[in-house]
Amino acid sequence: MKYVLVSGGVISGVGKGIIASSCGLLLKTAGLAVSSIKIDPYLNPDAGLMNPLEHGECFVLDDGGEADLDLGNYERYLGVTLGRDNNITTGKIYQHVIEKERRGDYLGKTVQIVPHLTNEIQNWVERVAKVPVDESGRTPDVCIIELGGTVGDIESAPFVEAMSQLQRRAGKNNFLEIHVSYVPLIGSEQKTKPTQRAISDVRSAGLRPDLIACRCETPLEEGTIQKIANACQVERDQVVGVHNVSTTYRVPILLEKQGFLKTIKELLHIDSVPKDPKLIEQGKVIWQEWQGLAISQDRVFETVSIALVGKYTSLHDSYMSVSKALEHSAMHCKKKLDLIWVESSHLEDEHKETNPAEYYKAWHSVSTANGILVPGGFGERGTEGMIKAAQWARTNNVPYLGVCLGMQVAVIEYARNVCGLTGAGSDEFHENCEHSAIVYMPEIDKTKMGGTMRLGKRATHFQPGTEWSRLRKLYGDKQEIWERHRHRYEVNPELVDQLEQAGLAFVGKDDTGKRMEIVELKDHKWFVGVQFHPEYLSRVLAPSKTFLGFFAASAGCLEEITEMFKDRHDLSHREMKIPLH
Repeated sequence: MKYVLVSGGVISGVGKGIIASSCGLLLKTAGLAVSSIKIDPYLNPDAGLMNPLEHGECFVLDDGGEADLDLGNYERYLGVTLGRDNNITTGKIYQHVIEKERRGDYLGKTVQIVPHLTNEIQNWVERVAKVPVDESGRTPDVCIIELGGTVGDIESAPFVEAMSQLQRRAGKNNFLEIHVSYVPLIGSEQKTKPTQRAISDVRSAGLRPDLIACRCETPLEEGTIQKIANACQVERDQVVGVHNVSTTYRVPILLEKQGFLKTIKELLHIDSVPKDPKLIEQGKVIWQEWQGLAISQDRVFETVSIALVGKYTSLHDSYMSVSKALEHSAMHCKKKLDLIWVESSHLEDEHKETNPAEYYKAWHSVSTANGILVPGGFGERGTEGMIKAAQWARTNNVPYLGVCLGMQVAVIEYARNVCGLTGAGSDEFHENCEHSAIVYMPEIDKTKMGGTMRLGKRATHFQPGTEWSRLRKLYGDKQEIWERHRHRYEVNPELVDQLEQAGLAFVGKDDTGKRMEIVELKDHKWFVGVQFHPEYLSRVLAPSKTFLGFFAASAGCLEEITEMFKDRHDLSHREMKIPLH
């Protein structure tokens, strides 16, 4: 097994996830099977209960694992299916060690950070690195390990020590470290001192960076590269620059042009790894498609505006997978995405009184957008604004996509304004609403929060008589599809008949036929609500069918895209056959 550790210095949020994903993609184009692990030094066992405004979105995996958003980057770039064990946190490791101690596995020894905790980290990495993650079923040749945070942080010290030991355990030519640093631009001068200091800190912690990836706003000057190489005692080709580009999908191309893959192959002796000819050929196709999509975006000028009406819009990372799924769709539709962020509470009548400028600006964004998207979320705040956005889309024949909460607010809006149930609401927002259009799922634990939702990949069945469904046609008229879920509430089964009689079609349901999964309006450009989260399965080279249909309808090319994609092999169905570990 070959390991590539990606660490960061100077500042956090410097782009380690994109560089780690790009590294994995380049190795995959060389015919290697690649897996990824993200290490997060926080005490939470997972990201399930973390505030999206503080940490960004919670990314849900096939097995129901609630993980860091960087696992979404890995899956999107590499086309792999990861599991909950691919995300290691301090909380998970301590929990694991304490459970072993309580069972007596340590035979009465004093359990310490070194060697017990550090050994468990290494054992975890070695075990998970061998799990097949793609349709080939092949044991990975390389595992990319991203160490979250910044080297030097107190909470990351046990992981740094464990990685230092792993590089010795893995053996010569089997472990490589990429250290991502930031090169600030002061005036017109690129400053190298922060990077020099960061590399010194990393070495004092026991790690030896083999490659230095320098994040900077402008292309790294040759003099800056030479200065960093000399000061950090590495060769010239072991320093690469990663400057701001038009799209993050160009980062792998930027790295490849600097000989990044060639250097990694030499340092890890990749040519000695046995390769499957099919994977080599597949790698060439992936790289050709990737370059075509990424470069073509610079030649696209027709723009499609999408209003994202959410409640966490002050931190765009809260909707990372949603925005990426829209980007994938835009690339495949050969359009440019103009994503307009609208805080849902700004659409509410009360906001008109307190801040009329924000109110009218929000409504201008919604009323002029080519499409309206309401993503998932929790809690009452801003939901009335979401309901108003759904009503605008429905009554003005504007393409609409509601995801999870976005589907639920669309059902509430229809119940109120079409079925005449003026007091309709959700049990999540109102304990004693007159008509509960959305109810708590009966099997959910109401006392325990963490990991108690309906999570992971589950089946949705298209119902008889729904062959007209625009969404179903995009899925190739399949009767069954598999998507990832994350919710506690559902459409009230007792109101379904009344809603359907009024024209709201529940075209998709779960295995029992009692849980509503997809809602759609027949005589509308595109009005679709889904209880699942299709954004989690969207890939750069295989966009989510749900998002693709919505974007294509917003761009006015739905029929063309439906014809083009209806017979394509759906990624989610291919991945479904991969065992969960």
